Amino acid sequence: MFTRHLRHRITGLVVLVTATLLAPHLGPPLLGADSAGRPNIVYIMADDLGWSDVGYNGAKFYETPNIDALCRSGMEFTSAYPGAANCMPSRACIMSGMYVTRTQMWTPGMRAKGESEKMKFLVPRNRDKKGDGVFPSKGGLSPGVTSIAEVLKDAGYKTAHFGKWHLGPNGQGFDVNDTNGLGAGLGQKFYGDINVAEKLTDAACDFIDKNRSNPFFIYLSHWDVHSPFRARKEVVAKYKEKLESRDWDRNWNPTYAAMIEAVDTSVGRIREKLQRHGLTENTLVMFTSDNGGASGITWCAPLKGAKGAFYEGGIRVPACVSWPGVVEPGSSCDTPITGVDLMPTFAELAGATLPSDQSVDGRSWVPLLSGRSLPERAIFWHYPLYLSGAGYNKVVPVFGTDQMYWRATPCSVIRRGDWKLIQFFEDDSAELYNLRSDLGEQNDLSKSHPEKTAQLLDQLRQWQKDTQAVIPTRLNPDFGKPASGKRAAANKKR
Repeated sequence: MFTRHLRHRITGLVVLVTATLLAPHLGPPLLGADSAGRPNIVYIMADDLGWSDVGYNGAKFYETPNIDALCRSGMEFTSAYPGAANCMPSRACIMSGMYVTRTQMWTPGMRAKGESEKMKFLVPRNRDKKGDGVFPSKGGLSPGVTSIAEVLKDAGYKTAHFGKWHLGPNGQGFDVNDTNGLGAGLGQKFYGDINVAEKLTDAACDFIDKNRSNPFFIYLSHWDVHSPFRARKEVVAKYKEKLESRDWDRNWNPTYAAMIEAVDTSVGRIREKLQRHGLTENTLVMFTSDNGGASGITWCAPLKGAKGAFYEGGIRVPACVSWPGVVEPGSSCDTPITGVDLMPTFAELAGATLPSDQSVDGRSWVPLLSGRSLPERAIFWHYPLYLSGAGYNKVVPVFGTDQMYWRATPCSVIRRGDWKLIQFFEDDSAELYNLRSDLGEQNDLSKSHPEKTAQLLDQLRQWQKDTQAVIPTRLNPDFGKPASGKRAAANKKR
């Protein structure tokens, strides 16, 4: 049952959205009495934080009391996904509302990573080596892309981005772009800065102070918990003592735990600032990660895979939303959501109009916030390159090898309902999983459920066609050849 307060705010939101749709030539909706139905939006994102790394998903060694409290105060999304398995493309999906097949931003560095002799297809690798340019691989969003910031600015919102950007030299319309909390430019990097989380939070809190009388959108994009792994000595010491206090199931990393604490502290400080200004009930706060946890520093169990892979460990992320009076405390939602959904969702909350001159692939999940349902739909991923590292995928047979070498090979993925299918382009194979009964993706059902496999493959191929997905087909002339000389030396450095 809705409270009277909730009904009033949802009614105001519906009025604003309807007015926007029926009167597109009247400009952005006016601020005033109805602005109570348009929340401030604070979107906080960690970098490389795994689904299993938060307390509410079972973490015991890591401590996330503020993230857990945020989750308890609102809704947990149990099936939340970014639009990609690593940082740059997933951020592009959020900012543009478009799948990677449209942005053509596949990976940081814009090239495949690994030994070329193990790559069946010719794909972008090095700018000075053959294979580059076989299909587009971009390193930034075009200035012509309408961003989520521009959509909200047109509706009267003040907008600010603090932290990691990774989307190229164009600021995409934010009123404020600040990568370290002290005004650093978009191209600068602050990985491993033990104070950057605090400085970013200071800047975000200052923005709230200055804009508390206006609707605002904050995109707080932390550099933590990405490598290199560094944190404040006193916090690392706390977790070293905790690690030594008893026998643990794994050899947890105290520095990584301290970096998680830095992000968690930020969440707590933002919520405290909102409360101090009486903005809590008129602010939606969302927390999530940009992709799965990184292998070698944390464990994604019970999920299979890690950052870079398209098994659940690489793409399922912690996510929760709080908005008192609208979102029921302690609620959860199993409906899958993905990165391209954020633009239409935030636009609906703001009473804003989506761009008419670019595709918006996502769907607003505003109805889910009040416990309603949405029609079932499919969500997608696509990756036409290679990524080495922790071995979740085999090298296709070369001289009889069965080596598990790749984190990811050229593939597309579809999830619809409980079902997930991964299509591998190298050998034209598919794997099918039922995530409700097999969250760890241990049982490939493609052979035992051929009709479901065919159905999902058909839908996936139609999506590839509709979005003009790049699918590699040109064979790599170096495939299967033994590395020697300069090429062998180069491979060792990668």
